[in-house]
Amino acid sequence: MTSRPLRSVLYVPGDKPRAIEKARTLTADAVILDLEDAVAPEHKAQARENVRDALGTRWPVPVLVRVNGLGTPWEHDDRELALTAGAAGIVLPKVEDARAAQELSLGLPLWAMIETPLSVLSAAQIAAVPGVAGLLVGANDLARALRTRPHPERTPLLHALSSVVLAARAHGKLPLDAVFNDVRDPDGFQRECVQGRTLGFAGKTVIHPDQIGPANATYGVSDTEADAARALIAAWNEARAEGKSVATHRGALVEQMHVDEAQELVELWEGTR
Repeated sequence: MTSRPLRSVLYVPGDKPRAIEKARTLTADAVILDLEDAVAPEHKAQARENVRDALGTRWPVPVLVRVNGLGTPWEHDDRELALTAGAAGIVLPKVEDARAAQELSLGLPLWAMIETPLSVLSAAQIAAVPGVAGLLVGANDLARALRTRPHPERTPLLHALSSVVLAARAHGKLPLDAVFNDVRDPDGFQRECVQGRTLGFAGKTVIHPDQIGPANATYGVSDTEADAARALIAAWNEARAEGKSVATHRGALVEQMHVDEAQELVELWEGTR
């Protein structure tokens, strides 16, 4: 699953059947059917059955299940559902150490939520677990635990956000940025998408259909960018054919690392077509 672009990953409450059905028609790169925070305790059992029914039918994108956390009354039933009903992966909240990730790596890709101070400090060890596919930031819980104050540029969280990116990238895993809470603020959402991509995140978790398009655009590759990448690769190939170790393209020196980056952009462009 990590080879597929994940520009936008949509959370959908498991106790909302209509929202689940609508999610099939949207353009998110993946969907997380949520059994945890978005579902009240009295609705957990019905949400689990809704998710089971949803996983029993074909989806156009990978579908993950966010289970309830370790030590909760619902953890075992949730994990059994995810393992037996056809989920593409398990999203585990509040992962704070590598041992928990290892124990929960049961054959499905595990997406570990980094949403406590201890999670951030343990992010590298968590990302190193072979069964972990990626790290997801849970900024709401993290901000509360850190006692930070809201800031439009997320300045109090920048160290934690970069730590998650660093840990994931160091181990070849995908880092996904946190949700943006105010669905009435598209400019703020766009600003946060740009910031997340600048920090190195691979994509953004989203909570509303209107957020999918901007996330896909920001974390994707435009036709113009893809054309520019192909031109750079062509210049490199021409230089190498002439026996040169480096190339010059549009006035800039081109080395192998630039070609690798250009190839990644072309592959991302192709993967979203």
